[in-house]
Amino acid sequence: MEFYIETGVENMQIPVVVELLHTTAWAKERSAETIEKSMRNSDCYGAFLKENDQQIGFSRVVTDDATFFWLTDVIVDEKYRGNGAGKMMMEAIRNQEKYIPMHGVLITRDAQGLYERYGFIVPEENNYMRKPNGA
Repeated sequence: MEFYIETGVENMQIPVVVELLHTTAWAKERSAETIEKSMRNSDCYGAFLKENDQQIGFSRVVTDDATFFWLTDVIVDEKYRGNGAGKMMMEAIRNQEKYIPMHGVLITRDAQGLYERYGFIVPEENNYMRKPNGA
């Protein structure tokens, strides 16, 4: 199974991304309109099957293009997990020159090992805060 990576919202298969994100705990309630708007305001990365150009993975980076980026919405279709598509997306993001000098963050409950391979660390101190939706 061979994959390739595309970047830019114009290269994403938006209905596929919506479907993928609706399978996740964190985005299952997002409307298609909200997902598309979030994509248009982010740097998008997609993993595609070489054999038929079908999108099977997605991730996006929210950034100020100067000091900070947030990696989010990383998803690979369950049928294709474990074959390297997620790693290819992470390599593409890690190798983007503009992100190298920036402070990057992400949130994960169960994939710390994957992201540590790409330079992310689990902070020792508990200084994370968040503002819930609508507050």
